[in-house]
Amino acid sequence: MSTFISEFLLGGNGKRVAIKDSIDIAGYPTRSGSRAFADAPAATKNAEVVEAILGAGWQIVGKTNLHELAFGVTGINDWTGTPINPQAPDRVPGGSSSGSASAVAAGLADIAIGTDTGGSVRVPAACCGIAGLKPTYGRVSRIGAHPLESSLDCVGPFAKTMDDLIAAMQVICPGFNVQGLPADGAKVGFLDVACDAHLQASLGAAADRAGWRRSHLQLSEFEAAFIAGLTVINFENWAAFGHLTGKGLIGADVETRLLAASRTTREELAEAEAVRARFTQQVDAALEDFAVLLLPTLPSLPPTLSEARAGSKTVAGMTPLVRPFNLSGHPALTVPVELDCGGLKVGLQIVGRKGQDEVVCAFGAQLQQSMAG
Repeated sequence: MSTFISEFLLGGNGKRVAIKDSIDIAGYPTRSGSRAFADAPAATKNAEVVEAILGAGWQIVGKTNLHELAFGVTGINDWTGTPINPQAPDRVPGGSSSGSASAVAAGLADIAIGTDTGGSVRVPAACCGIAGLKPTYGRVSRIGAHPLESSLDCVGPFAKTMDDLIAAMQVICPGFNVQGLPADGAKVGFLDVACDAHLQASLGAAADRAGWRRSHLQLSEFEAAFIAGLTVINFENWAAFGHLTGKGLIGADVETRLLAASRTTREELAEAEAVRARFTQQVDAALEDFAVLLLPTLPSLPPTLSEARAGSKTVAGMTPLVRPFNLSGHPALTVPVELDCGGLKVGLQIVGRKGQDEVVCAFGAQLQQSMAG
């Protein structure tokens, strides 16, 4: 199994925590799932989130696998191996934080820590049928996470239960104050987006069971924000990793994306930043009318491993509903919901006001509680 890059025990006897191998743990190399860093020296300092976890008396159980350089959404990695998706072994685990999601879904850790630049916590969480949070941008420390510079990336937790996810936020996010469950009949906005009709119906029914009053709305800048988010990702990833291309050090899929990223111009970046400003304003305005916004995490079921390796269009279609909120910086949580016909769990995404991660988590807890009853 390729869930872990390395397994070891550090810390106390509290909750078991797995750490994505793009986050520094003193005494262990940070390889970011890439042959390019095969000979990386051991980190000399813990990332701040790692310090917080150890300080809480929790036990780190290892470093988890990822899509190479955290630059991909399938989780397939031909150098380190591809983690199994425990709820659907024939489907991709999702990326880039594939091992983190797999470890929690398989019961190998209570909590895992990943990073999310364009959906890299929420996508694998949804693929593997667990919860995952992209916090408000800047709310959780990125010191000791790689790449070092990013205007999109957030460190965030995975867990099976909202209780564990909230506990993780209390540890890694100073000042996180647990909120009570929302009042009955909370007003929520359900975004109209392109997705599988059956999936949309199941998620809408789950919102209704939670007792929320939902109204439908559209965000006119949503698709532009998805495209702009990729522009920013490409510009920043080329700056971070472009020097690795042309040397036979990275996988073909990531090399291809990096070479495409190299063509991103400063004019395109400026336009993307203009979209960022407009979309952020639009989301903020919508959240004046609604407590939270809801939408699917993935527009369809995760592709199979064979579809992903064959370059199916479903791979390119995995992130349209998640990446826009990296661009805007709003907190976004995915919570697993069973399809109404049974079988796979899919993700319902809950988006809240900036800095109100606690509210987003309270809605997630209420949703999970309503499904358990």
